[in-house]
Amino acid sequence: MEEKIIRMEYSEIMQKSYIDYAMSVIVARALPDVRDGLKPVQRRTLYDMMELGIYHDRPFRKCARIVGDTMGKYHPHGDSSIYDALVVMSQDFKKGQPLVDGHGNFGSIEGDGAAAMRYTEARLHKITQEVYLKDMDKGIVRFLPNFDETEKEPEVLPVRIPNLLVNGADGIAVGMATNIPPHNLGEVIDAELAFIRDEDITTEGLMKYIQGPDFPTGGIVVNEKDLPAIYESGAGKLRIRGKVELEKGKNGKQFLVVTEIPYTMIGANIGKFLCDVADLVEKRQAPEIIDISNQSSKEGIRIVLELRKGADAEKMKNLLYKKTRLEDTFGVNMLAVADGRPETLGLRKVIEHHVEFLFDITTKKYSALLEKELEKKEVQEGLIKACDVIDLIIEIIRGSKSRSQVKDCLTMGITEGINFKKKVSEKAARNLCFTQRQADAILEMRLYKLIGLEIEALLKDNEETLKKIASYEDILNNYDSMAEVISADLLAVKKEYARPRRTQITHADVVVIEEAPIQESEVVILMDRFGYVRSVDPVVYERNKEAADSENRHIIRCMNTDKLCIFTDAGKMHSIKVLDLPYGKFRDKGTPIDNLCNYSSSTEQIVFVSALQQIKGDKLIFVSASGMVKLVDGSEFDVAKRLIQATKLADEQDKLISIGLGSTCETLVFQSQKGYFLRIPISEIPEKKKAAVGVRAMNFTKEDTLEMVYLLSNGQDCTIEYKDKPLCLNRMKIGKRDGRGVKH
Repeated sequence: MEEKIIRMEYSEIMQKSYIDYAMSVIVARALPDVRDGLKPVQRRTLYDMMELGIYHDRPFRKCARIVGDTMGKYHPHGDSSIYDALVVMSQDFKKGQPLVDGHGNFGSIEGDGAAAMRYTEARLHKITQEVYLKDMDKGIVRFLPNFDETEKEPEVLPVRIPNLLVNGADGIAVGMATNIPPHNLGEVIDAELAFIRDEDITTEGLMKYIQGPDFPTGGIVVNEKDLPAIYESGAGKLRIRGKVELEKGKNGKQFLVVTEIPYTMIGANIGKFLCDVADLVEKRQAPEIIDISNQSSKEGIRIVLELRKGADAEKMKNLLYKKTRLEDTFGVNMLAVADGRPETLGLRKVIEHHVEFLFDITTKKYSALLEKELEKKEVQEGLIKACDVIDLIIEIIRGSKSRSQVKDCLTMGITEGINFKKKVSEKAARNLCFTQRQADAILEMRLYKLIGLEIEALLKDNEETLKKIASYEDILNNYDSMAEVISADLLAVKKEYARPRRTQITHADVVVIEEAPIQESEVVILMDRFGYVRSVDPVVYERNKEAADSENRHIIRCMNTDKLCIFTDAGKMHSIKVLDLPYGKFRDKGTPIDNLCNYSSSTEQIVFVSALQQIKGDKLIFVSASGMVKLVDGSEFDVAKRLIQATKLADEQDKLISIGLGSTCETLVFQSQKGYFLRIPISEIPEKKKAAVGVRAMNFTKEDTLEMVYLLSNGQDCTIEYKDKPLCLNRMKIGKRDGRGVKH
């Protein structure tokens, strides 16, 4: 076969491939279908459990068996995704209506993961079996080939409630994501019944039945006024709060008890909430809290905060809402697959799509039932007719040589080859006209059916069948009748499975905290050689001065309202509010500087540390390894940003080696690697902006570089040891900047 080369634009191929991939992820992986509210992995897992017969009234089966069977037959995307979906469908703190009954460790609300699938067991919940998977045998949903075309899987499950609203959904696709909150089952069914009664009902009308989201963790939705716009557009933000109660103990003690948490706090965020409260206490923003304990159990959430005697409990509650995740936002984006494509749907659209789906599956169900009853009627009428001519039928059977000969006679009146005892019988046989189905039923009929009581029962069954046929035809041909059947079915589901609302819907203004003015006081900041930093009272420092001076590399006196400025060899300046530093006892370890700012000890080293107020009215001397030097006004470093570029370096290999205050320096001594020393007055150094590189301090010989710089103050006697000899720096002759210096 001759090779054929197809020329195409590369960008077109990439565009088509990416669109195909994106649509595959969107439709077949990440987004739920608006009809059953399930993602493909959830749908396949539930269907596989039904196929395996793991019903609510049967023993549990190992999750590993369920996951393996689902992966092998329907979902070839790895066992972890299937097991994760199975676990979430069993967690009553994530789903408004759990679909799987889990046995074993299926995780906790505090973020503990489920045990491995080989240890846990599961089975279907009763509601899943009766509301999500019922009537699958009646052909009411379309079946499609699986990934290798060896099995058939349902395109959608015949879910009889709007599961997209009841259980919500979350998922990240390509370029889009869905986040739908769960709702109350009873309220959603009432809204759907209202839509069936009046198809022109508005979103506002539906919201008379659906108050708002109903999270399984309870809590309070506090922006009720925003709900109509959210439900109309299908997108918006919910403000949700935990429920906090005030309890009083002995001796006037007060306790704030968190009994319900926001839905977004599920998992690790409970631990983060406890840490945030501890931080508030440590930073003295919540001094009224003297103890915090997590007393949560299987009975529910209970986080207890003990308050000081006489504390303002309402103020502390508002502080928790403002400063922690006890009040959080839930971003609503009601994105689902509708008619084969992703679409953001409002509340009315979701219910409309599901009602259409209900009418569709109900039509298919009653069409199948009608067909079955019509077949039954045909057989019953044939048997009743056969009872009237049973003697003739027996004569035909006895006179025939084969089953086909009897059938031909019963259906078409063909008598050739049949031995009749009487001519009258042969003549009567020619008038027989049973259908094929009736003829088969007659030939399979047992003799006891000829008993009088059996014939009466047959007539009664035929009467019941006729009633059913009339009822099914009425349902299929009359919209009101079908609507009545669907409504009755929904009411039955509501009666058995509805539960009281958990989430309270109200309107509350955004919490505004009037922070008490900070009482200005002097502190001493201590930073040891390992980068641990803390602040202490000046009295504490003076009491332990000798130990503090020997154990700490940087000691700065400043006010607690000041900022700590940390300059590194990378030419960066990190600023930290002094109030953010841990304040405590002298022997407290402190906090690593890495945890308080973006400083990383693995990539940069601290060169200079000072308080902002100390450098604002001064000049800073910058000296880099490439021999560049400059003066910068300290006010340039009074910025709001926590991280800035403090100076520009000559190249990528260059780094800062020294920074000093101009007010404490009279002369500078530069030392090169080859032993040249140059002493210059500070007046030789020009003042530049922080974005400038600076000027050359010393004219190096070939392959020589700057090794050290010494900043000498007025009258300072500075002697160093160089080549095993003392060298007095302040007695060196003063030279000019950019000179070579004197070799020692």
